[in-house]
Amino acid sequence: MKKAPVSRRTFLGHAASAGAGLCLSLAPAAAAEKPKQAAAAAARGVTDWPKWDNHEEQALLDVLRSGKWGRGNGTKVKEFEAVFAERMRAKYCIATSSGTTALLSAIGALNVGPGDEVILPPYTFVATFNVITANFALPVFADVDADSFQIDPARLEAAITPATRLLLPVHIGGSTCELDAIAGIAQRRQVPLLEDACQAPGAEWRGQPVGTKGIGGCFSFQASKNLTSGEGGAVVTNDEAFAHQVYNFHTPGTPKSGTSWGRAANYRLTEFQAALLLAQYRRFNAQQDYRNANAEHLSAMLRKIPGIAPAKLAGGNNRSAWHLYMFRYDAKKFSGLSRARFLQELNKTGIGASSGYSSLNTSAHVKALAANPHYQRIYGKDTMAKWVERNRCPVNDRVIEEAVWLGQTKLLDSRSAMEQIAETIAGIQKRSGDLARA
Repeated sequence: MKKAPVSRRTFLGHAASAGAGLCLSLAPAAAAEKPKQAAAAAARGVTDWPKWDNHEEQALLDVLRSGKWGRGNGTKVKEFEAVFAERMRAKYCIATSSGTTALLSAIGALNVGPGDEVILPPYTFVATFNVITANFALPVFADVDADSFQIDPARLEAAITPATRLLLPVHIGGSTCELDAIAGIAQRRQVPLLEDACQAPGAEWRGQPVGTKGIGGCFSFQASKNLTSGEGGAVVTNDEAFAHQVYNFHTPGTPKSGTSWGRAANYRLTEFQAALLLAQYRRFNAQQDYRNANAEHLSAMLRKIPGIAPAKLAGGNNRSAWHLYMFRYDAKKFSGLSRARFLQELNKTGIGASSGYSSLNTSAHVKALAANPHYQRIYGKDTMAKWVERNRCPVNDRVIEEAVWLGQTKLLDSRSAMEQIAETIAGIQKRSGDLARA
């Protein structure tokens, strides 16, 4: 059964009672660790990732000693699927070996293939593109909204053609895209909606966890993710037939039930990964509350600094998972100081900021698709030549030049650390004239 979310006040109370060193490890059960393990946890530091203690160690040993390491032999995968489905308020969950294979399983279950177009944002990890081309479908980029970094619903609808087979918006950074608008487009244009929520477990749109607004949602438990087993993923859905088709696609052998497209793979999660996820889940809700409180505090301070624009949360009553804390940097408000130099100054204090994604839609990897002989055979050379021009996204080009990221682990730092970030940025702005001339 899913544990009730822990409030930030309760979480901080447990952390404080555990002592300063254990507070930094953000492990509520750390007081029960063996002394040697507790010391090691404290030494790892507040922003180190992943967090772990004797619970993860014991979980792995239990699976090891059971001799039941793969799906179908043990119980941990099914147990995690039940826990995650409940947390995401979904009827069904199919665990997979990665976020990428979650997407591949879902797209395979929908039988997307050659001749089909799939719409995605340009501001995303390359895997969102790769899962489309793995099925020889045609990726079509729809530009983003600069304020939120998320796909723009109006541009998404404008990109739809009679060949559009799937809408694949991404909840980038753990924040939600405009789900109501996109779901309305999907329903009106009769095109399936699949949410790439790989960075967004725990994110909510109007009080509902992401992943079930359309046919389903895909999640990642890769090493950097807020809930991690090193690698791993999941598909959630409220549609029984789709759930069976995803299951059928992700495992070789006899179909569970429902439609078979004559295609399948082996994308199964192991018992080891599931055991790690169950142990990691003990901290998940408390960590989400902690990130959220720090992000709100940081945003309130950064909005007061001219030239710093924290990414807006789309819609009204929603909540980010805060896998990334993103903001845009306006060099003009910093005396022309380049973003590269701004990041250099910021990182001198150990804050650990980055410039985020490079331009996916204009990358060599993406543009090479136009010359791919299989794609030219399926879609025609003329179509593929025009495809490059079709994928221009000018708003995304600007976002790419202005974006600054902080990783989710930074939001697990102290409240005073958030204030230090804001103070550092304000200090850079005061010195920006001298820095720009240097």
